[in-house]
Amino acid sequence: MPSPQRRLSVDDGAVQQLVDGLTARKGVHHALLAIASGADGAPRVYVSGRVRPGGPLMMPDTPFFVASVTKLFIAAAVFQLVERNQVRLSEPISAYLPATLVTGLHRLDGVDHGDRVTVEHLLRHASGLPDWLEDRPKGGKALIDGLFEGNDRSLTIEDVVATVRDGLTPHFAPQDLGGGRGRVRYSDTNYQLLMAIVESVTGQPLHQVYADRLFGPLGLAHTWLPGHPPLAPTAAPADVFAGERAIEAPLALASVRDLYSTGSDLVTFLRSLASGAAFADPATARAMQDGWRRFGFPSSPAALRQPNWPIEYAMGTMRFRLPWFLDPRRRVPPVVGHTGSTGTWAFHCPELDLFLAGTVDQATAGPLPFSFVPRLLRTLRP
Repeated sequence: MPSPQRRLSVDDGAVQQLVDGLTARKGVHHALLAIASGADGAPRVYVSGRVRPGGPLMMPDTPFFVASVTKLFIAAAVFQLVERNQVRLSEPISAYLPATLVTGLHRLDGVDHGDRVTVEHLLRHASGLPDWLEDRPKGGKALIDGLFEGNDRSLTIEDVVATVRDGLTPHFAPQDLGGGRGRVRYSDTNYQLLMAIVESVTGQPLHQVYADRLFGPLGLAHTWLPGHPPLAPTAAPADVFAGERAIEAPLALASVRDLYSTGSDLVTFLRSLASGAAFADPATARAMQDGWRRFGFPSSPAALRQPNWPIEYAMGTMRFRLPWFLDPRRRVPPVVGHTGSTGTWAFHCPELDLFLAGTVDQATAGPLPFSFVPRLLRTLRP
């Protein structure tokens, strides 16, 4: 049921019915949705199901694994360094990372393009680098499949690079970023490298960078990097599932370095991006939405599980709108933010001045936000 917080001008029953509909899906054991309007006011949080079969009920303050919604945080940390002139978007990543990580990383048709990959290439998914988790080596299977099958282990940035360099092939050369053109293809490798750059430039471990520059200043007391405690006492997180089975891979989940958070914290973070409060200069937040490029149609099993057409991407930020043939009257306005592979989302809808965050914690539900959020907006729209 919705948490006892400030009411929005929405039909609570209709929204709760949508959330309950999520847990009616096969393999979805719980769902959470946080909604807030404007710059002020606590979000309303709707929940359904249990944190695990036979376990406690989901609550409005139950934390969850946000998966690639984390990319919003990574990009924010990078842009804070850009503001301080500690990082330049046009600089090759070799300026910030050791040769052991860069050399041979992007070898295509016998040519090593590692020195051409810039920070901006990584932010935009325009590097062409393969995805260390989702792409499959020739004759093998994706690393993520092995991890979810019980082969839990810790992985370092050196392991990430070795997986990409020794077993995978880049999809294309680093793209020309001028004129708003060029190919983009989603790859978690890009953001693993960005996290390494943040640590290299600051001289601090990532969890400390987040705590000092994002979590503390923005009041995100219930958001944390696995292996490091949140800033305030926080409930145990909900389980993440792959089909009907809870994922028991704590080492791998920590190695991916995606965050845990709550619906309320994600709304607070979205507001800080929308207002520019996350940065010294509010205009910096707008740069994260500069130069949208549309993903192509999926061309491989890995691409089917990743964001693709008609989603657009800027720098750490997605923009999604239903294609015209699915919404000919344009009743569903665009949203900006990010989703994650476990059916998580964090979106701002500027047209309706709404902030939306939620999850179903299901590894097979990556595409779900792109069908659920439009239904939700139709319900919320006056």
